[in-house]
Amino acid sequence: MLDPQAQALLKLMSDNGFVPIQTLTASEARKAYEVRRKLTQAPPEAVAVISNHSIESEAATITLRSYRPIDSTISENLPALIYFHGGGWTVGDLDSHDVLCRSLSNRSKCMVVAVNYRLAPENPFPAAYIDSLNAFRWVAANANKLGVDASRMAVGGDSAGGNLAAAACIALREEATRPKFQLLIYPAVDLQAQTPSYFQNATGYGLTRDAMIWYTSNYINDPAHITDWRASPILAQNLQGLPPALVITAGFDPLCDDGLNYADALSNAGCKVEYVSFSRQIHGFITMGGLIDETKTAVNLCAQSLKQALSIK
Repeated sequence: MLDPQAQALLKLMSDNGFVPIQTLTASEARKAYEVRRKLTQAPPEAVAVISNHSIESEAATITLRSYRPIDSTISENLPALIYFHGGGWTVGDLDSHDVLCRSLSNRSKCMVVAVNYRLAPENPFPAAYIDSLNAFRWVAANANKLGVDASRMAVGGDSAGGNLAAAACIALREEATRPKFQLLIYPAVDLQAQTPSYFQNATGYGLTRDAMIWYTSNYINDPAHITDWRASPILAQNLQGLPPALVITAGFDPLCDDGLNYADALSNAGCKVEYVSFSRQIHGFITMGGLIDETKTAVNLCAQSLKQALSIK
């Protein structure tokens, strides 16, 4: 059964004239996403310190935003979550996930570092993937200056951000400083869009199969890249040695099977995995706490998993 609050949210979007994302240009889609999030997000929590940081990634400059939790002191080096926002590699930014990052920081007692990676179609694959790696490496290299404990760093993200987090873990697993945990919230890990949930939840629940295909077409210029593990992490030949994971899915979501299948693949490779399905929810609910009560449950679950994985008291 679809959560009545999620059902009411879908009606609100329809009543406010939201049109299918794939009928818009990327610029129009970003504006529509900004309007939608203002209707659905909870008020932002206060945190101790927010700082913006500019870093170089290839020939581009991208911005990171760090959040210190409310009860922390400037002198202590904190565990960190490097967070990649969702939005189909096309929409979203530091502001779109500001409420979520504040909540995760306060509840987990981590520093959260959000990454404003380059967006498609202006910057197609592998730009966002490269930015995710460079962001993690930059935080690791500047840990003392930032007040981060480089030995306790995690990566995470929702949807497209979950895709980037999963791929980053694979790419970084042999490096001296690598993620100790991966937080994957309804991640897109198989861009072929052929799993049963892509068809069972193709329409009627916010994110549609056609919208995901549109997002993917923005990100992937060469169809051959869809099966590149950096774009579809579940297709990596070897998933052994990856950090523990929490994988969250929503039941009424085209990406539901992506998350379940990836959790199974990680488990089969000998990785420690916790899998939780919010079976009554729709894609995107983690940022819809103004209207959906289960958002708070999911955020608290993420924070508790981070605390456990990074040994936070």
